[in-house]
Amino acid sequence: MNIELLLAHADDHRPILAEGIPPAALSAAPRPAELPLPTHLRYDAADPESLPDQRWGVIAPEGPAGDRLLGAVAPLCQARREAQGADVRVYRVPAGMGPVDAARWKEEVYWDRSVREEDLPRYLLILGDADQVSWDLQLRLASDTFIGRVAFAAEAGYAAYADKVLRWERAEAAAAARAVFLTVRDGTAATTLGHEALMKPTLELASARKAEGVFPASEIVAAFDDVLSPLDALLEHAARREPGMLFTISHGIGAPRGGWKSLAEQRALQGAMALGLGQRLAAEDLRSRPFLPGGVWFLLACYGAGTPSVSAYRHWLERMRAAGQYAGRVDAVLAGLPAGSAPPFVAALPQAALENPDGPLAVIGHVDLAWTYSFQDAGAPRGSRPARFQGIFRALADGGRAGVAYHELLRFFAETSVELTTLDNEDARAGAAAAGDAELARKAHLWMLRNDLAGYVLLGDPAARLPIARTPGRPRPPATLPDVQAIVGFKLKAERKVALDPRRMEEAVLELLGEPEAQDAIADRVGISRSELRRWADIYRDAGRAALAKIR
Repeated sequence: MNIELLLAHADDHRPILAEGIPPAALSAAPRPAELPLPTHLRYDAADPESLPDQRWGVIAPEGPAGDRLLGAVAPLCQARREAQGADVRVYRVPAGMGPVDAARWKEEVYWDRSVREEDLPRYLLILGDADQVSWDLQLRLASDTFIGRVAFAAEAGYAAYADKVLRWERAEAAAAARAVFLTVRDGTAATTLGHEALMKPTLELASARKAEGVFPASEIVAAFDDVLSPLDALLEHAARREPGMLFTISHGIGAPRGGWKSLAEQRALQGAMALGLGQRLAAEDLRSRPFLPGGVWFLLACYGAGTPSVSAYRHWLERMRAAGQYAGRVDAVLAGLPAGSAPPFVAALPQAALENPDGPLAVIGHVDLAWTYSFQDAGAPRGSRPARFQGIFRALADGGRAGVAYHELLRFFAETSVELTTLDNEDARAGAAAAGDAELARKAHLWMLRNDLAGYVLLGDPAARLPIARTPGRPRPPATLPDVQAIVGFKLKAERKVALDPRRMEEAVLELLGEPEAQDAIADRVGISRSELRRWADIYRDAGRAALAKIR
């Protein structure tokens, strides 16, 4: 199954990567950078939804521009100060912070040792576009904070957004929210895969959970059924003046075949939704009409949330082209990728939606190229992983804050990063020569998955929530085994391993030695983690070699 890209040309809306890239192309993926271990451990037992426990703060650019943005959202800051019973901590940062600068800033400024941990804000709202406060800083902080961003062309947009958030917080809460799901059925491989591997399982699970009483949506709408005009269907469903969440899968608009005529044209259109049939949803379509009032929008498309200064995938694609691998397929993708001199920016479409007084409170979208990898997971035996997205929708339907809902997806980024670090440590211990083809392929798949998950960002106040009645402590039904595995993963496997007998352990090890690429399936069947299975294999090999050494 090919890895598909949700990106289309701006002029004819045809996919830029029409045939997809075979998973074997990941052999050219670079070795992931070494991941530093955290130097601070946050106390997370407190209620994540509670502002008095978690605190709320602001990150703004340095200089007069940052002063003006802070002034524009002053009413929101005042409301947050009253809600948490403590001052709002304000951070001022320079423009252009790269990964190293962002890591240093977090270590030295955010984790200021003179500040009690209880006073550090876990909810953080970035003010300003990506050329003022970098995407790298947002990603670095996202690992253990609830972070969002708002960016508009003028200070009036910030003031309008702050007013909208407070207006909905003071409005009478609705009983529940609508859940609307729409895939653009344009017949392309990417959207077809997105629909079959992500949208349909998401709908099925949402419907099942609603019947169980644990997905309390007022209505679940499959907006893609019998749709003659995706644009009309989308605008019709989004115009309803009641709280709702919207999940869309489409191609994002990228460069036309002749390239962008200007930076202004690129900023206006890149990341807009390509809807097929020559239709699109761009910023200009949302400025003067109701579109998901008081809601939350999960927009899955290339550049749907914004564009970085340099794509995380550029060096991989260039390496593939240099090696003569799939050159015809990747040239068009490379032509549309940002280069080092191009300024990063937040996409115009979510900007317009958030600035609209009758628009949503938050948008979750993708910076950089959005592949099908975050739910396809071509390196795993099970293939599709739609469960990664379920936590977002459930948290929103429960009335959870947008930052907490977004963090449900970021958990998998952290898990993937830990597994990459574990594999690197094992390679270092065993020696580089010990890494076989299966191990190298697994690392390449993890590299791809990690980058795809890292591209998701939250736009909007992370403390915003759907204006619906919350039911604290909502009971959960007894979990089936697949549910438990999705939630607790390695913990469950570690608990089950004590019941294994040596013969069964030996069978698992021998199967791994004969078919190393099946390690995921073997570990899942036995009920242990991949690293535990590999540990068994190491012990088995060492003991066998020691026994052979005694033979005379």
